Amino acid sequence: MAKEPQVNLEKLFELDPYLKSHEQEIRRRNTEFRGWIKRLNELEGGLNEFTQGYKYYGLHIAQDNSVVAREWAPGAKEVYLTGDFNNWQWLATPYEKLPFGKWELKIPPNPDGSCAIKHLSEIKVIIRKQDGALIDRLSPWAKYVVPPPKELGVNFQQRVWHPPAHEKYMFRHRKPTRPRALRIYECHVGIATEEYGVGTYRNFADNIIPRIAKLGYNTIQVMAIMEHAYYGSFGYQITSFFAASSRYGTPDELKYMVDKAHEHGIFVLLDVVHSHASKNTQDGLNQFDGTNACYFHDGGRGEHTLWDSRLFNYSEYEVLRFLLSNLRWWRDEYNFDGYRFDGVTSMLYHSRGIGEGFSGDYNEYFGLNVDTEALIYLAIANYYLHETDPNVITIAEDVSGMPTLCRPTEEGGIGFDYRLGMAIPDKWIQVLKTKSDEEWNIGNIVHTLTNRRWKENTVAYAESHDQALVGDKTIAFWLMDKEMYTHMSTLSDPSLIIDRGIALHKMIRLITHSLGGEAYLNFMGNEFGHPEWLDFPREGNNESYHYARRQWHLVDDQMLKYRFLNEFDRAMHHAEEKYHWLDCLPAYVSWKHEDDKVIAFERNNLLFLFNFHSSKSFTDYRIGVELAGKYRVVLSTDDAEFGGFNRIDKNVEHHTFPEGWAGRRNYMQLYLPCRTACILAPQ
Repeated sequence: MAKEPQVNLEKLFELDPYLKSHEQEIRRRNTEFRGWIKRLNELEGGLNEFTQGYKYYGLHIAQDNSVVAREWAPGAKEVYLTGDFNNWQWLATPYEKLPFGKWELKIPPNPDGSCAIKHLSEIKVIIRKQDGALIDRLSPWAKYVVPPPKELGVNFQQRVWHPPAHEKYMFRHRKPTRPRALRIYECHVGIATEEYGVGTYRNFADNIIPRIAKLGYNTIQVMAIMEHAYYGSFGYQITSFFAASSRYGTPDELKYMVDKAHEHGIFVLLDVVHSHASKNTQDGLNQFDGTNACYFHDGGRGEHTLWDSRLFNYSEYEVLRFLLSNLRWWRDEYNFDGYRFDGVTSMLYHSRGIGEGFSGDYNEYFGLNVDTEALIYLAIANYYLHETDPNVITIAEDVSGMPTLCRPTEEGGIGFDYRLGMAIPDKWIQVLKTKSDEEWNIGNIVHTLTNRRWKENTVAYAESHDQALVGDKTIAFWLMDKEMYTHMSTLSDPSLIIDRGIALHKMIRLITHSLGGEAYLNFMGNEFGHPEWLDFPREGNNESYHYARRQWHLVDDQMLKYRFLNEFDRAMHHAEEKYHWLDCLPAYVSWKHEDDKVIAFERNNLLFLFNFHSSKSFTDYRIGVELAGKYRVVLSTDDAEFGGFNRIDKNVEHHTFPEGWAGRRNYMQLYLPCRTACILAPQ
């Protein structure tokens, strides 16, 4: 039985006294949260029991080869199981009705002792609706579903995954310890191949994970693992929540991939979608029991108008069991280390965040627009995950800035470890799209990078998969556009556009990395300025895979300049590993000069300097610094190995002078070439 959650709201109000005026609502939410934990302790034997729904529901083969199958279908009149095992006789194998909308079926072993349902045989659940009509469904607890052969149409098939013991994959490597600071590589297995087709778990494990490790990332955030019938949904229209997507390989091959990441010391985060589910009835959860409710709210509250998907009923007992068990399943079965929760803003508000600007007024976060049921589900999920695994990491995709989102549940918070800094990529795209270099507002850029809640950790990123999708452009494309097709060779004529693009690409990544948060994220391929957008095969592009892949040969070709961007990414991450600027207090910005386009800040006793000016280089530029002593440049964007011009001498020792400048106790005088950035460390 889980222990009762602790409460210490005063710590929250110490961090942010402005929350005190909303104390009543914060206490109400915390009381609701603790009420759920108490209820589950009393009625279910605690969260540990409650989160093992996947052991109860779905189809299970016992050691004696008998079969037991259970479903929750409160709206069904009758339930049957059909498949290869009974020659597809829909009504031959009925379930027995149990209390609370549950159904159970038991099938004894064959006379020879073998199992009536074999490994990889196809099955379906048949529901008789209240009006007598029969519908066929995939079990919500299906562990393996596959696309059908083309001649059989488009509906996915549920296959029983029960390989013999000697064929099961056994994990060989221990899970890594939680990273000191997250350097996250956001990735998608299917597009991680150069081939015209869908990449595999095995390809990713053997060919991509070594690349990621070499670059210095210590975490991967894997997209589109939970099964989704429509590939082009990028994994965000889930149809089978417990099934690892079969388009990349088998469940055991996913285990091999996670194990391979662990072998390289890489933490593995699952991109989990509990904010909504696909409307697809044939392949998904929608109308499983023949009603419009079951796992979802009925009526308007159960539909997301923008995403055309279904919204969970987080106050329903069995929905809570389903979702919490789902989180546990991916950890227990596949060894995932943590979770990035998608669409948290949509969960937190009745408006689903549609058309809302979120000004930062606290009344927006504690009023009637907040969907308390969803908020409490997230708090329970975080409480459970952190109680059972102190190493777990959870990240929220929230654009609204909900206070307390990343504070522990015992403080009245929702319990996430990090939130995504979603304003940062929007700012970079806006600046690159609408402003010339001379018009960049340095103060505004710094404000966006530093505007985050105190003691609520942020994952900073310059661009993610969102900016790579067709219809938008990556930072590399905004900077260099069609010149990338003609002037990225080291043998081609010099190009001012390419020189500018490479210089700013490095600077944007470094300032985002060092100023924007307590963790950093990059989407696969952007580390070397991948030149193409992302577009999944669809009718509009003749089902082409041309843009649904990554062109690794570009970065491997020593005659192309993509390798400069890649090398800088590697150096940046290795510098962070050595000098630790992420897992510490936010930076102190001492200088942001609009005319000079110069930014200076200190973090963990390192000095970061950026000269974004398009043409002005400065000699003996005075910069304030708190710590006296000798400094040396430990990373420069202008090194030749990063495609720069070697204007910064890393062998020079820079000495401080004991006179105050820019609010700091000492100053240094430095050479700042245009469009360069560097980091100085005390010697």
